[in-house]
Amino acid sequence: MVSNKFPALRIEGELEPSGEGPFDRMNGVGAHEVVVEAPQHDASLATMPVDAVADVLLAFRERMLDLKKDARFQYILIFKNHGEAAGASIEHPHSQLIATPIIPIMVTEELAGAAQYYDIKERCVWCDVIRAERRSRRRVILDADGFVALAPFAPRFPFETWILPSRHGSAYEESGVDVLRALAGVLGSFLRRMNLVLNDPPFNFVLHTAPLHEPQREHFHWHLEVIPKLTRIAGFEWGSGFFINPVAPEDAANALREAVG
Repeated sequence: MVSNKFPALRIEGELEPSGEGPFDRMNGVGAHEVVVEAPQHDASLATMPVDAVADVLLAFRERMLDLKKDARFQYILIFKNHGEAAGASIEHPHSQLIATPIIPIMVTEELAGAAQYYDIKERCVWCDVIRAERRSRRRVILDADGFVALAPFAPRFPFETWILPSRHGSAYEESGVDVLRALAGVLGSFLRRMNLVLNDPPFNFVLHTAPLHEPQREHFHWHLEVIPKLTRIAGFEWGSGFFINPVAPEDAANALREAVG
């Protein structure tokens, strides 16, 4: 783990929030770190041994637990850009962590939607999705070691995949070593299938987890979202919020399920 040479946010300083008419502003305080996933330049999470992938996932957890001690930070976003089309500026295998002083708007919206569902049904929406997908099996790609990899019902992008723990939990950093080692196996298997079917595509993955400094949330369920970069976002998507996806999730799941992991 190293500090990013060109950080989006810097750890020094105070937030100093202020208002300017209807607008709010604060200093660009946070943390921006790079997780070097392997010493080998040509390694990848798809080819690394399970223990090595688990070390990466555990590094995420340890950095989250450490940064959580800083009261200035409200959220930690962990993501990976693989390939130039996915935004990667260096080829060496790496992922990134950014701690922010506010909860990002997309996270706030996801939390609000999940809370509304829970208020109506008194169940976690992701737990309901897991149960429904396990019954139908049409969109399940992998189901092993306490994790389910599935194509969501209405994916924004071709071959978009969610990897969810079967057991409910809202905070990734509270996961045990055995849980993250199991995730390492499922993540590696999925990435090998994806590379085989899509010929090693550029992709992003993003960890969705609960905000810091808050109790466990019954309505939120941490998970990974993996998005191969196969299509472009253009004017229609930006203007409408709708996404044109030419691949049905059932077809994507079937192709990945049948691939040799």
